[in-house]
Amino acid sequence: MSRAQSPSRFAVILAFGLVYLFWGSTYLAIDIAVQTIPPALMCGVRFSIAGVVMLAVCGLTGRRIWYSARQILLASVVGILLLMGGNLTLSWAELSVPSGLAALIIAITPLWFLVLDSLLLGDHHISWRGKAGLALGMAGLLVLFWPELHSTSVLGRREFWASLSLLGGSFSWALGSVLSKRWQSGMDVFSATGWQVTAAGAANLLLAWVVGDFSHVTWTARGVSAVLYLVVCGSWIGYTAYIWLLEHVPTSKVSTYAYVNPVVAVFLGWLVLHERVDRFIVMGSVIVVLAVILVTSAKVKQKMVEEELPAVEAAGD
Repeated sequence: MSRAQSPSRFAVILAFGLVYLFWGSTYLAIDIAVQTIPPALMCGVRFSIAGVVMLAVCGLTGRRIWYSARQILLASVVGILLLMGGNLTLSWAELSVPSGLAALIIAITPLWFLVLDSLLLGDHHISWRGKAGLALGMAGLLVLFWPELHSTSVLGRREFWASLSLLGGSFSWALGSVLSKRWQSGMDVFSATGWQVTAAGAANLLLAWVVGDFSHVTWTARGVSAVLYLVVCGSWIGYTAYIWLLEHVPTSKVSTYAYVNPVVAVFLGWLVLHERVDRFIVMGSVIVVLAVILVTSAKVKQKMVEEELPAVEAAGD
């Protein structure tokens, strides 16, 4: 990435802040929404509204929204991997898995990032400090949710399979994130995001129709408000900031949201719902913050191919 293309430090910090804050709050909103709206239908409504509006805004502001069939198809695949494979899985799992346990399982996402980034892109190699930060983050989340995990004796059958599904969901999210970096070259980032979200909405609505979600939904003011919050803060603001970061920052750094979001969720619960904050939460939060500092401050080596010497690799910034 050349200097002319590099975003300002303020823009990067702002985008990270938006992802950390708004995505941290979506755990609570999803939990509220799926109490009365089945997960596939909830995700379908959320992403259909968000995606269509995104594309409309892009068109009205003069951004290009029509691309080749291949580019739109690739963007759609990315959106389905991220928002159906990843987000729908989380929404379904929160019907039976405690949010703390779900957040801990999802925290393996950065490990998937490291593996997939290397295998599919082959251009990013995180330093020992970054790897230490990832390990420390896992330890921090273990401390953060230790009381809840320790008090759980035997998972029920449904909770067991839901927990396993989160492993697949986190892999799908990481795969979609890495592929978006590889495939979206040439597309306007915000238009590509619009196509991703729209495709995910259509796929989720189709699944909702197949499984009969429309026949057992209860529309309540509380549930609809939660969905609207997810549309505005989770999809329009948080997701757009996330995709923008993937275009400008190595995925190993972007993946730190998986450590910060559970911390944000815990403290928002304490602030809004007056939930208990004990020594495990305090200690875990401190460890997680330190891990984020390690990962985001780590130097990432990037291999670039010189145009004059196509067979020779040169170290980049």
